[in-house]
Amino acid sequence: MTPQTPTTSGASVPGPGNGDDGVTAAAVDAYLTRIGADRPARADIAALRDLQHRHLLAVPFENLSVHLGEDIVLDEQALMDKVTGGRGGFCYELNGAFGALLRALGFRVTLLQARVFGDGGRLGIPYDHMALRVETDDGMGPWLADVGFGDNALWPLALDDRADQEDPRGVFRLRQAPLGDLDLLRGGSRQFRLDLRPRTLPEFRGGAWYHRTSPDSHFTRSLVCSRYTETGRVTLSGRTLVTTVGGDQHRTELATDEEVLAAYRDHFGVRLSRVPQLRGAVAAPGPDADR
Repeated sequence: MTPQTPTTSGASVPGPGNGDDGVTAAAVDAYLTRIGADRPARADIAALRDLQHRHLLAVPFENLSVHLGEDIVLDEQALMDKVTGGRGGFCYELNGAFGALLRALGFRVTLLQARVFGDGGRLGIPYDHMALRVETDDGMGPWLADVGFGDNALWPLALDDRADQEDPRGVFRLRQAPLGDLDLLRGGSRQFRLDLRPRTLPEFRGGAWYHRTSPDSHFTRSLVCSRYTETGRVTLSGRTLVTTVGGDQHRTELATDEEVLAAYRDHFGVRLSRVPQLRGAVAAPGPDADR
């Protein structure tokens, strides 16, 4: 398969058959500009690795919409618009948008659901997390691509490989689990359980609704904006700015709203008109409200 090259900036790229009409070529170009990437000549593993790396360095993992009272709309064009508009998101948004970008560039992308391991090895809800199965046109793979899960792999992981996989962020392994699922391990610690059956964006609406409304969701109980850097990670948690370089952390308490807004802008490219306030569990429309 060769990457699709639109003939006009307003052309749409076909969606995944989940009811979306596809994303515009202009949105694809704006997305590539946001992450500092050129349009790849071929949808191969080298391009996939570069795109994932650049995305993680440029687009933050953030749950600010939960605390700003903003809608979270699981529609490909809306997700692309959020990224190209200078924001990030949590897993459904980030991997939803990244999957749409990859598909527009000629990769074959399948959405997968996963359940995250919590304290004591307890599994989270179904559709707790979204990840991507990506097939490339070089005969390699398939690959597990993920730009929406905490301190995860910097590069795509070989989905069919059960041996240790070295990554700049550690050693990862995919291990067989019950019912045909796979457990992702990092440094021997289980991260999430991956269901390999294909899913569509609408199927994740219940999980997204839960995580933006439930008092049991860590997203309603915390404010976070975080992204990778070439040397580590930078995170703004509430009013605490944490810069990690290697294993060393530097913490700065931000005293004023102006300092907080400047940190969002300067470290994450996120421009806000007001400081998000921790809201806890909030009343929100049901999981089908953004259909």
